[in-house]
Parts: sequence; structure tokens; C-alpha cells
Amino acid sequence: MCRNIKTLFNFDPPATEEEIRAAALQFVRKLSGFNAPSKANQAAFDRAIAEVSEVARALVSSLVTSAEPRNRDLEANRAQARSAARFPPRS
Repeated sequence: MCRNIKTLFNFDPPATEEEIRAAALQFVRKLSGFNAPSKANQAAFDRAIAEVSEVARALVSSLVTSAEPRNRDLEANRAQARSAARFPPRS
């Protein structure tokens, strides 16, 4: 799993188009092995991002849960705390 792809489901406020596109971009980069495609592959790369975004949007909007929506700020703070614990500042 790509570490940069974030969970998009069950947040308040819901995932934005920008967040869905960023996740799709990371997914396509991982699958293709390209951070930036060549000019010859740019159209296919862009089309894949658009298609993955569409499918991700449909998935996130169709999922259901009885759990309370997660708070974005609280989850961001937790992620920062985990990161600080994993990568302590160098002396």
C-alpha cells in the first residue's frame, strides 16, 4: 500500500475532489512506476488518473457505516504524533 494514499471514507467534512485526485495520482504513480510520465505516456497517465478518480469517488460515496465520522483535525494530530514517534528530531 502506498503510504501517501490516505483514507478518504467516513470523514467530516467528506473527502474533497482534490483529495480523491491526489490519491488517484499516487495510485497511478505506484502502478506505473513513473513519478512523471514521458510525453509519449502523458495522455494514458492522465486518462488513468481521471478513471481511478471516478471509481474512487463512486466507491467512497457508496460505502455505508454506522460509525461516527472521524474528525480530520484529530486524525491529522494523531498522524503527526505517530510520525514524531517514528522519526524523532536529530540532535
